[in-house]
Amino acid sequence: MPRVLLIDDDRELLELLRDYLQGDGFSVSAATDGHTGLKAVLGDAPDIVVLDVMMPGINGMQVLTQIRTLSPVPVLMLTAKGDDTDRIMGLELGADDYVPKPCTPRELAARLRAILKRSQNAPSQKQDTRVPITVGALTLWPAKRRAQRAGKDLALTSTEFSLLEVLARHAGETVSKQQLSEEGLGRPLSRFDRSIDVHVSGIRQKFGLLSDGSSPIQTVIRMGYQLVVE
Repeated sequence: MPRVLLIDDDRELLELLRDYLQGDGFSVSAATDGHTGLKAVLGDAPDIVVLDVMMPGINGMQVLTQIRTLSPVPVLMLTAKGDDTDRIMGLELGADDYVPKPCTPRELAARLRAILKRSQNAPSQKQDTRVPITVGALTLWPAKRRAQRAGKDLALTSTEFSLLEVLARHAGETVSKQQLSEEGLGRPLSRFDRSIDVHVSGIRQKFGLLSDGSSPIQTVIRMGYQLVVE
């Protein structure tokens, strides 16, 4: 039973989400402020965290920043509808995905399952996750969710790892944003969704540059991204 931690100061919403998620097979704990939520991340060891951006005191962005120094647990942000700034900032700080409020419990449950599926690396009928993937100086161990470049570990979030794995399996080929979203995020790419671009930017920063100063992940205009074979 997946363990979900909800962090939101809206008690009515918390009760609604708790009741639905428990009925849908999740084990749910909740915190109504950021400080309590941070303690619960360490004490309850949840499988995934749902974190609201707008909270009094320590806000969701501050909580996310501290979570990322404490734990690699996947985090789904609840953002204001239409607020691209919060969404992009959350992704840049290490959130795995976001859902705009107001959201339906059913949509939230579907997003949680998609994130958990990729973070826990559910076995694929087409791919043997036990076999390392090597592309030049890059090596991925899908079953361990571990990545190295030139012998140095890459501190990737779960979502960043999933997207890099898709690119690595198609190294030298152009991978569309739609394919990256479906295979890496577990959902279709919606219109005006910049999640892929933000996550790829994060991977690039952690990846470093090639000897000629270019990025190993090239942008193919109006098509997608390509992992260059070093």
